[in-house]
Amino acid sequence: MTEFPHAPTPAFLFDLDGTLIDSVYQHVIAWRQALSGMGIDLSVWRIHRRIGMSGGLFVSALLRETGLKLSREQIERLQVAHMEAYERQADSVRPLPGAPELLAELTARGVPWAIATSGYARTARLALGLLGLPEDTPMVTRDLVRRAKPDPDLFLAGAALVEVDPAHAMVVGDSVWDLLAARRAGALGIGLLSGGYGRDELERTGAFRVYADPADMLERLDELGVRLDD
Repeated sequence: MTEFPHAPTPAFLFDLDGTLIDSVYQHVIAWRQALSGMGIDLSVWRIHRRIGMSGGLFVSALLRETGLKLSREQIERLQVAHMEAYERQADSVRPLPGAPELLAELTARGVPWAIATSGYARTARLALGLLGLPEDTPMVTRDLVRRAKPDPDLFLAGAALVEVDPAHAMVVGDSVWDLLAARRAGALGIGLLSGGYGRDELERTGAFRVYADPADMLERLDELGVRLDD
């Protein structure tokens, strides 16, 4: 009988905010406070629609909608103000349902995974303790790549960190920006509803599966090629 090679073990690249931790609205409020501090008044819904992009692109996109212009120095000050405002709310951030259990299950089964976030290490690494993860958890932050989402750099770096081909990885994210970056990295996209985007939006951007949150994904890992009876 002819034997065919086994498919490679799947690997997962996780976004952080809205995917593993319930922090989207803390980021929205932090951005609103930072913008207000510079005299820029924007509706919360406009800010929410851009969460998940890199900070620089985020600011540029919002300013384009207002017709305002800021210098590079002002944009940098705005980003620092956002980080400071987010840190003041960090105590209210919690893991999303099932997130620690999902990561623990993947680890127990020897499935490679990493976190790849548009956030800077200063705020992103605060999530490790929340999720019960060690300091050496594979994580790529905005500080480590040239461009963030919707560019693919974060997910390409995450795949390299766990030594997998991006084509054999699945990106798990809650925003259209995650899924656009996944497509550009050559990876499959999995959407979660826990960041506030709708199922239709996530599917149109390339999600081949959409789950409510990490707990829902954990219950259906077999759909993603993780065999529960191995």
